[in-house]
Amino acid sequence: MSKSSNQLSQQSKTSSDKSHVAIVVTLTIVINGLVTLLFFMEGLGGDIEAFDLTILPMMNAIFNSFTTVFLFTALFFILKKNITMHKRFIYAAFSSTGLFLVTYVTYHALAESTAYGGTGAIAGIYYFILISHIILAIIIVPLAIWTFLKGITSQVEKHRKIARWTMPLWLYVSITGVIVYLMISPYY
Repeated sequence: MSKSSNQLSQQSKTSSDKSHVAIVVTLTIVINGLVTLLFFMEGLGGDIEAFDLTILPMMNAIFNSFTTVFLFTALFFILKKNITMHKRFIYAAFSSTGLFLVTYVTYHALAESTAYGGTGAIAGIYYFILISHIILAIIIVPLAIWTFLKGITSQVEKHRKIARWTMPLWLYVSITGVIVYLMISPYY
């Protein structure tokens, strides 16, 4: 490769990285900002005729369950070096996570917060899981998007380095999302 070819390649990578940073920052601010806004906002009261809003948290848990299955399957396929199937299951994980986000935002925009009714040690366990879930959910947004962008642009080394962190954290968030739902569901 000639010197000018190397320079063009380097400029292309730098441009790509800058656009990826812009995408990651924008989506992180929009997604985490929206969820934060909903946290501080009272729900609209849930006075929607003929629709039981409490179905939405169950749907959240179902979408989180699908995400968990898709992520484990994507991990299985990448360990088997089947990149095509790995990509398909990552796309599926992003799809189920997107559906989760829609139902989560809809529920929290329309319904008032549900208080956890457990006491004692179980309440401590619930709040530990909930707080760790929330913190890591905030972190996973940019990590997952960055990892995805590096993967689809064939920046394999960068993708592998960050995926080692992204995969276990995303799995933790999706699994604990289901656990949080199962623990709070009796109080809806």
